[in-house]
Order: sequence, then C-alpha cells, then structure tokens
Amino acid sequence: MKKFNFRKVLDGLTASSPGSGSSSGSNSGGGSGSVHPGGTVLREEIQETLTSEYFHICKTVRHGFPYQPTALAFDPVQKTLAIGTRTGAIRILGRPGVDCYCQHESGAAVLQLQFLINEGALVSASSDDTLHLWNLRQKRPAILHSLKFNRERITYCHLPFQSKWLYVGTERGNTHIVNIESFILSGYVIMWNKAIELSTKTHPGPVVHLSDSPRDEGKLLIGYENGTVVFWDLKSKRAELRLYYDEAIHSIDWHHEGKQFMCSHSDGSLTLWNLKSPSRPFQTTIPHGKSQKEGRKSESCKPILKVEYKTCRNSEPFIIFSGGLSYDKACRRPSLTIMHGKAITVLEMDHPIVEFLTLCETPYPNEFQEPYAVVVLLEKDLIVVDLTQSNFPIFENPYPMDIHESPVTCTAYFADCPPDLILVLYSIGVKHKKQGYSNKEWPITGGAWNLGTQTYPEIIITGHADGSIKFWDASAITLQMLYKLKTSKVFEKQKVGEGKQTCEIVEEDPYAIQMIYWCPESRIFCVSGVSAYVIIYKFSRHEITAEIVSLEVRLQYDVEDIITPEPETSPPFPDLSSQLPSSRSLSGSTNTVASEGVAKDSIPCLNVKTRPVRMPPGYQAELVIQLVWMDGEPPQQITSLAVSSAYGIVAFGNCNGLAVVDFIQKTVLLSMGTIDLYRSSDLYQRQPRSPRKNKQFIAGLTELNDSPVPLELERCKSPTSDHVNGHCTSPTSQSCSSGKRLSNADVSKVNRWGPGKPPFRKAQSAACMEISLPVTTEESRENLYNRSRSSSISSIDKDSKEAITALYFMESFARKNDSTVSPCLFVGTSLGMVLIISLNLPSADEQRFTEPVMVLPSGTFLSLKGPVLTFSCMDRTGGLMHPPYEVWKDPNNIDENEKSWRRKLVMNFPSPSQEIGDHQYTIICSEKQAKVFSLPSQTCLYVHNITETSFILRADVVVMCNSACLACFCANGHIMIMSLPSLRPMLDVNYLPLTDMRIARTFCFTNEGQALYLVSPTEIQRLTYSQEMCDNLQDMLGDLFTPIETPEAQNRGFLKGLFGGSGQTFDREELFGEASAGKASRSLAQHIPGPGGIEGMKGAAGGVMGELTRARIALDERGQRLGELEEKTAGMMTSAEAFSKHAHELMLKYKDKKWYQF
Repeated sequence: MKKFNFRKVLDGLTASSPGSGSSSGSNSGGGSGSVHPGGTVLREEIQETLTSEYFHICKTVRHGFPYQPTALAFDPVQKTLAIGTRTGAIRILGRPGVDCYCQHESGAAVLQLQFLINEGALVSASSDDTLHLWNLRQKRPAILHSLKFNRERITYCHLPFQSKWLYVGTERGNTHIVNIESFILSGYVIMWNKAIELSTKTHPGPVVHLSDSPRDEGKLLIGYENGTVVFWDLKSKRAELRLYYDEAIHSIDWHHEGKQFMCSHSDGSLTLWNLKSPSRPFQTTIPHGKSQKEGRKSESCKPILKVEYKTCRNSEPFIIFSGGLSYDKACRRPSLTIMHGKAITVLEMDHPIVEFLTLCETPYPNEFQEPYAVVVLLEKDLIVVDLTQSNFPIFENPYPMDIHESPVTCTAYFADCPPDLILVLYSIGVKHKKQGYSNKEWPITGGAWNLGTQTYPEIIITGHADGSIKFWDASAITLQMLYKLKTSKVFEKQKVGEGKQTCEIVEEDPYAIQMIYWCPESRIFCVSGVSAYVIIYKFSRHEITAEIVSLEVRLQYDVEDIITPEPETSPPFPDLSSQLPSSRSLSGSTNTVASEGVAKDSIPCLNVKTRPVRMPPGYQAELVIQLVWMDGEPPQQITSLAVSSAYGIVAFGNCNGLAVVDFIQKTVLLSMGTIDLYRSSDLYQRQPRSPRKNKQFIAGLTELNDSPVPLELERCKSPTSDHVNGHCTSPTSQSCSSGKRLSNADVSKVNRWGPGKPPFRKAQSAACMEISLPVTTEESRENLYNRSRSSSISSIDKDSKEAITALYFMESFARKNDSTVSPCLFVGTSLGMVLIISLNLPSADEQRFTEPVMVLPSGTFLSLKGPVLTFSCMDRTGGLMHPPYEVWKDPNNIDENEKSWRRKLVMNFPSPSQEIGDHQYTIICSEKQAKVFSLPSQTCLYVHNITETSFILRADVVVMCNSACLACFCANGHIMIMSLPSLRPMLDVNYLPLTDMRIARTFCFTNEGQALYLVSPTEIQRLTYSQEMCDNLQDMLGDLFTPIETPEAQNRGFLKGLFGGSGQTFDREELFGEASAGKASRSLAQHIPGPGGIEGMKGAAGGVMGELTRARIALDERGQRLGELEEKTAGMMTSAEAFSKHAHELMLKYKDKKWYQF
C-alpha cells in the first residue's frame, strides 16, 4: 500500500500556476508542494488502497436481440434455443437468466444450427463452408472440432435424433457424411449424378433438404432445388424412388408415419406426396391463390420459404408455413400461416420472417408430434405463438428483446443505487404492460441460473429516437424492463405540413433523446432532446392532471462583425433603463413577436401542450425548457446538462453559451454566451461584443443606440436584474402560472446570430463529434444523434466557438480566499477552460420558494488541454464527495401535512479540521489530460497526460472497493484506470477499437467495476474492469446444460416393430465407418481441432458436484433400463413357453394322421 503526502509549504517556494502544465508529475511517489495561504506547514496523508491487482477487463453478458439473425435451432429435451447471426455470433437462450453469447473467430455468417438433442452440444455451419462442434456443457461454450470444406459449399445439414452421423448437402448436389464424435468425413458419399436418373441432362441444383425417413432410418430423402426429390436407400446405395415437380423446392417435411411428405415451392404451392404413387403429387394446393374457373390452376403466389407438417393424436394436423401470399397484395406485411383442419389463420408480422420452428412434445420423428408452440425469428424480433389456443396468442417474452424498439440514442448506468428503486419502478411500470398474452408459461425453460454472490441493485437507462426512456433492472447480470417514460407526451403532435416552419431542423425523430441526468436519491430525472429542449421530471405515486409549465431561453454566441467600443466611452455599468424595455414587456409571449414580424424568430422547435394533461403515476413533467429560433436560425443542440435537486437548479449549455434555470420558482437565472462568462479575465483576450448598429426589435420594440452594454449584464439579465451589483437574480414579483411560456427572449434580443451560421443539423460545435468511421446503410439513420460528446478534432474555429461541454454542481470553494464551502457550478468548455460560478441561495428553507437565487461568475479559472469531460471532488481524507441532494418526497401525497413539506437536504461538506489549509480536492478530466487541484488554494497537485495521439471519449470518476478511481475510454480503443488523487495509472488495455459512432455515444462507466456500450443497434454489451468480478463471473453465469433423462419412445407393438420397417436395426457405424466406406479424400475437407476440449476439462474439474449428479442420474437410468430389460426378457420367456406348449399340443393332435385326413 503506497502513501502519498500532501505538504503545505510557504508561499512562493513551490507554487505553481493553476492552469500551467508544469505541475507535479502524476507518477511521483511523494507528495507535491502546494501553496498554503496561511504560511504554515500542514502534512496530510492519503492512503490509496487500489492497486493494479484489483483491475482486469472482461466481457460479462450481452443483452438484446441478436443483430441480423440468420439461423434458429431448438433442443426439445433441454428446451434451449439457439440463434445464429450474419456476423458469426450465436446466442443460446434458456430460462430467464440463461443467456449466453459466443462468437465464431472467422466472423462468417451462420447458415444453419443443429442441436445434438440432450447431448449438450451444438453444430453450426458457417458461410465459409466450415462445420463447428460447440460444447455446451460449460458455461462459456467453446469449439471442440471444426471441419473446413475446401472444394464444395455447404447448403444444408441434417442430424438424425440419437445419431452420431451428420448429413451434409452441398451446392454441387452431393451429400457427405460426418462423424460427430471425431469430426472426420466418412468415405460414404452420395453423388448427384448417381442420385438422379442417367437420362437427366441437367444438374438438379444444390441440396435444399435432407432427412431420414421416420419409418426407416436406412432411407434418406434428398431434395434438390430444381424440384427433384430422391428417396435414397443407404444400404443398397441406390435411389429407391425419384419424384419430379416443375417448380423449385424450398423445404420438405415428413408425416410422422413416414408414408407421406409435404413440399413447399417457389410458386406458393404445397404438394403432398405419397411414396406408393411417386409419379405425381397426391395433393396440390396454393393456400393464398385465387381459384380459377373451368378447373384451371390457381394463380401463382409468392414462394413458400418453409413448411412444417405436424400431426396430432386427437385433432387434424397442423400445416404451418411462411410466405406464399398473393402478388396483388404488395404492401401486405410478412406473415405466418397456420392451417388446422379447414381453418386458415394468417398472422401478420412487423418484420420479415427469417426462420421459424414448431415446438413439439416428442423428439422422436416417428410419433405423433403434438405441436404446442411456434418460435418465429424475425429480422428484429423473436416471438413465440401458442398453438394450444384457438386464437393463437403470443407468449410474453421474458428476454429484453425490445431494446431497439426505437433506436437507442444514449445510455446511462447506475450501480449500487438505492435498493427500493427497482421495486418502485417495477410496481409503476407493470400497470402499463400490454395485455392479451398467452396465460401459459414461457416454453423455453432450459438451463439453470442462480443469483450469485454480487446482488447489489443496478439500473440501466436507455434514451431512444422516439423520445421514450426505458428503465431496466440490470442486477446480477440480467436485464428486465421496469418502466417506460414517453417524453413526447408533453408536446403537441405534429400534423402533416404543420411543423415544417419550426421542425425542419430535424427531418425525422424530433423527440430523440440526447442526454440523460438522473439523481437516484432524489428521483429527479432530466433529459435533453435533439430539438434543443430540456424536461425536468419529478417522481410521484399518484396520478395528477395539471398544465405543463414551459420556459423559453435564447442562447447565442456572436463574435463576428463586432463593433469594438472606445475605451474612454464605455462605462462599466451604464444606465440600461433607456436601452431596454420594461420588465413587464419582457414577459410577453414570444408567439406574438413571431406572428407580427419575421417568421422563425423567438419560437421553439416544438409546441408544449397548453391544456391540462393527465399524468399517470411515475415520472411527471415539472418543467419544459426550450431554446428558440433567432433571426431565422435554429437553436444549437444541447451539449451538457446537470441538475441539483438540493439547489433546485438545472444548468445546460451548447456551443453558444450557458443557461441556468430555477425549476422550483420556474425562472431563468442565467442566459449567457460563453465569452461573457469570462468577464474581464478572458485568458484568450477576446474583446466583448457590443450590439450591432441599426438593429431593431421587431414588433415595434425600442431601437438600440450605439452605447455598448457589458455582456455579463446583457446576457444574465432577468426581469428583476440587479443592475447595480451586476449579478442575476430570479424574479420574485412575477407570478408563474401553469401552461404559460415564460421567456427572456426580449431581454437578449440584442444577441442575434450573425450571417453564415451553420444550420442546426450540421452544427460545427466542439460538442459535435466528427470522426471518419465506416457507416453502413442501417446505421446512417441512427448517426443523426452522434452529437453528444466533444472532440478535439472537431472542424471548428476554436477562437469563435467555445462550447459548454461539462457541468457539475457541488459544495465547494468558489474563490481562493474562501474559508467555507458554498454552492458552486463548475463549467467546462471545449477550449479546456474551467469556470466556477457561485450560487447564492436563500438561507432558510421557507424562503427558497419566494426569495431570489443569485448567480454570479466567481472569476476563478482553471485550464486543461482539450475539451473538459468530467468533474468530481474528494475530501482531504481521499473520500469521494457526492453532490448534495434532496431526499425524495412524493409531491402529490395529500396525506402529508404542511410541516412535512419541509425539504430534507443531504449535504456533503469536506471533513472539518482545526488547521488552516486546503480541505477539498477537485478532479478534472479533459480529452487529453487529467488534473487534481486542491481548493481553495487552486493549486494543481497532480497532472497526467492521458493521450497525445488520440482523445478521450468518456471519463467517469467511479467507486470500486470503497475507493475512488478515474476510468477513461479512449478513441484508440484503450480503457484506462487511474488512482485518485495521485492519477497513478493502474490499467491500460487496448480492448475495444472504436469502429463506429455508436460505441462512442453509448459507452459509460459506473461504480463497482461495471461498464457498458451498445455493441450493435440491437444489443447492449456489459463488461467489467474488476478482477474480483472476473473471478466470480463463472458462478454468476447460467448453466446451458442440465442432466435430463431422454423421454422414452412410445411402444410401437410387436408386429408393427417387426414388419413396419423400423430403422432400429439400421447400423450406421457399419455402413459409414472407415472399415466399410473407406477414408474420404484429404483434399475435400480439413479437420481443425478446437480449444473447447481443454476448456471442457477445466469446467469438469471445477464442477465436481455436477459430475456426481450426472453420474448418479446415469446410474439410475442404467438401473431403470436394466429393470425394463429384465421385464421384457421375462415376458419374452413367457411368450416362448406358451408358444412351445401350443406347438407341442398341435404336433400331438396331428401326429398319427395321414395326409389325406387333413
């Protein structure tokens, strides 16, 4: 454990400038010198408990719908589902909590999946013509074997139940056979030219279907694309039957008796074939075709891509197929058709169907199938249809498959939050769940899962393009939706053509969420949207009907075409009464201004509802703040957001400036350009801007003269601004009625946009990240929201555009000479500047609702390299200080009396000390470096240059093992962890290359070593940087395989088993083994051993109890089978004795008779 000493020495010895880069090195072992105002020496010791051994990065679990799915498989005994994707990923799903992700190293698309039923293994066929065998008996599946085909392309695979021989069809029309145990190719091959008739002159096409006969396993049904079907006798190695149809075949399925099978074709037809009459189909139907007169064939329809023919013991069979709709219904949605007897039901889907499977009661193909559900894999959803009910309802999906219901635009992650929040949010959200689901349990129940050791509450919040917010329970590496909030409900719906004047800044999704700020303790929730608005929500368990209060704010930044005032004619505080309208005229509605003058000025992008709105229990809108158009130019997007429930203040900024709003009194406290925040201490020596000449207010307002007005007064002015002291106060003489817009538009009308400003959608601010990355067609739409983080390589003029990139409320020291903490707002900009704004709040709690709040820039500046990303504070003992907050109380609880309405605040002051000196350490991280300052002396104690060639995308100060550290994610893919306060590097791993903007926009860290990002448009990837969690991850994951006894086959009867052509006597080993079939050509396929064998040995060594359980079950199964064998043997002996007795009696009866006596 390393100690770091902070020595306070005499002024002037080792003093350093607060913004200089010559501060103490971050790797120094001892404490660095800093200025102590009193001149005394103070020694402080902070013990940093975190070391590099505490950190390790690994992925934990992936949530959401598999992106771009291609294949589907189901194990009817284990009841687990597997989904393959175009990117080579496989997701294996069981009961809730059992969700495993695995990836092919090649990244080739998954063509087909086949479970080894009840064997704990899975075969995958990839588009690179490789077969893989996955071991599912371990929590992290691994590949045991791979077989790479070199000369032929794989098109179809079939693995018979309880067989170790896999049939593989190829594009050339050949059929190969693979031993699953050794993954070696058999010498037995069914060549296409031997399967078809010699007189056939054309190639039959690729193999599209393979299946063995339910009646006789020695017969293989081979379907070719051109409509040829071959019934192949494996023993005699010849075609027993050949069937021809003039339409291409897409799929085939057997009747369980093995006498008939059904084919689906490219013309939308279904053909039923009988093996006794193979010359023509036994039955031909076009289910969705219109019947023609005079017995002519029905019109063709779209291809039926797949059909399944499932029989029932007590009812008509089910015929289920996808596609086959009529061509005259071009706009009809994709559908699944269920034919049961004479009833035809068409289930329309929201997305194209990729694959479907019918779930049946038995795994044996030669028994009544008894289907009970259909799993339908869509391009963007997974649904399961209940076949046991006549209206075919769908099951409620327990997996978080709807993360992408609307594109995700931002994320937030909270670990170790208040434990009651999850239950509260769930109780509110469950009331709004959809109805009409099947009343039966979810049928996919495979695997086993327990909570594990780490069970602290975790909540993930996702913001979406349609303005919706979703709260998710992420505890114990699961994900379940708790509550959904629709922010668009506070706005009027846009009618066709109506919103073009105000909403043309965003062609689609004007309600898209950009930033989220949530205080779990006070339950204050705040969002900012792409249309330059901020909404503040308060949580209530009671429904209310109220009008929504809205404010309009003008924020602009104008340094072009300035008129520099003469120094001798510029008084610092001129009389403003002759230049600006009265306070009464300032509170007028901006809609009046817009209607009488130029369009698109002083109007918001969206219209807030003015009528009373019913707000259900949950989060209810408290205040809507909107930036407005100015001089025909749209408002710039919001780039930073912070809320303080203790202060009752929300602050937000963009590339123009900063706005501070009191959401308790519903007033604007500050609306100021970034330049004006510096006042006379501008480090970049920019001249303050004066109003342009000959600019007039529209709607007949007073013309401005040429007398300059100090910008700090001009921007922060409210209707009751204190012009003497030059600071802002909240108006107290003006009442704020619900449903009325309160605007400071007229006050800051002098702050107009200059010509040539970029439009809103193409804002070139420091908060608009512009990185050249590959963007696919599917991702182009979601990249509309890639403007929420700053970048040091943004194409901007840094001297004319300085965006507000970070905000932070804290009890701190605003100035060097302060002896006590006070409410402060830290402001970070895109030029690396940090400004501290002092907040003067009423001392008494009762006065907070009536007395003004004063906001004043303190004149304190700190500097870093690169745009500022995050702030945090520590006390003198090294403990992380949390911003103050208000304890939550239901604002609509009518049972509480007036006394209980007193606000209960939790303040986090620095630890008290009798000695004079610094009491607080402030951590500031930018895109290039991190610094630690001691306050109030403002001395830079530590500085660490994180990167020179790249830039930081995300930085968070997090708590792990009760100690604070700084976590950073860099654009070059590095994840870095640094200790606090010494900024000593403890982890630097090149882990996640930045391949698209989605990762940059959604990556976030949280406490307890957790992090997440959106790995695809539909999936959230969670990871951990905690060594402890990596060690315990194996125990937290679910088991994909559990020992289950395979159900017994039905008793077929003695005569049926003897004469029914049963395949039980068929020995595949004798036929396909090397002894009889020989070896396959080495050039045909290459065997590649996988790493799964070693992993399986490790898993087996670690799971002694599981092995004992499996051994016990195996012994039980063996004993049971021996008992059954003994009973069958006894029965056969009894039958043999009876037969012998009857034969002896018959012999005695006819012993002495002559032949002519019979």
